[in-house]
Amino acid sequence: MEYRNLKNTELKLPIITLGALNFGFFCDEDKSINTIKAAIDNGVNCIDTAPTYGGMKGKSEVITGKAIKGIRDKVILATKFGTDPATGRNSIKGGGTRKYIVEAVENSLKSLDTDYIDLYQMHFPDAETPIEETLRTLEDLIQSGKVRYIGASNFNADQMSDSVNVSIENSFSQFVSIQSRYSMLTRYMEEDLLPVCEESNVSILPYFPLESGFLTGKIKRGVDPEKGTRLALWKGAFTSDEWFNLIDEVEKFGNEINRSLLEISLAWVAKRKMVASVLVGATSAEQMIQNIEAISWTMSDEEMEKIDQIILG
Repeated sequence: MEYRNLKNTELKLPIITLGALNFGFFCDEDKSINTIKAAIDNGVNCIDTAPTYGGMKGKSEVITGKAIKGIRDKVILATKFGTDPATGRNSIKGGGTRKYIVEAVENSLKSLDTDYIDLYQMHFPDAETPIEETLRTLEDLIQSGKVRYIGASNFNADQMSDSVNVSIENSFSQFVSIQSRYSMLTRYMEEDLLPVCEESNVSILPYFPLESGFLTGKIKRGVDPEKGTRLALWKGAFTSDEWFNLIDEVEKFGNEINRSLLEISLAWVAKRKMVASVLVGATSAEQMIQNIEAISWTMSDEEMEKIDQIILG
């Protein structure tokens, strides 16, 4: 397992992080715990969760806490705050306020059955709350020992840049990471967010590197995704004829270098600038091990250039 330094921290992250969105949602508690333990046993000691993961009642944090009981010191635990419980995908009004964060962190600590969080992340920006209030509150949590480091998620370039400037001006701890959607098919962050991360030395933690299963190689043109999967739930949001045409070409190249679409998709993201760890979900121990094996090679510069030629034209 390759480990990389999370910028401006003492944390060494595995190249692949287990995303816990599925736990309590697409797989039950026992299967979820087995998946988490398989990840840890195979070197993936970083787990990323959130209060709203695991379905409408947010079971993921509780399940994760049960899975790491007794081995907390061996795990890098990341969770989030500031998400609308009704959807799990949108910012909540006031999600960046001191009042909200202080309550949210206590709820997460209780759910996770721990007394500290390694990486506490703002899930979505809160347009109505000054970022200074948010960062000041997070600084207090760091000073209290409840949080070790802080990160952002779904921030655009301007929001990330503003947060860095406010931290510097007020001598607050900075966001050390940003979670953003990033795959060889979804690359808009390269235009503006990536340069900000490079300038500010902020690590990138890409999510949806497999486009919710589309880039695993299991999804075929004209065939409906298997029922009960995220790809089926989101009804084509991650598929299109254009994308099928592109992955046809990628798979042809994969045959030439003896690599699967899954291997290429994960290795491509892992090789990009500023990426510290790639967030990948799993619904079984077997799937987790498959993902670990798939990312265990390094794409060459020439192979990377070929993929970019296919995708970008």
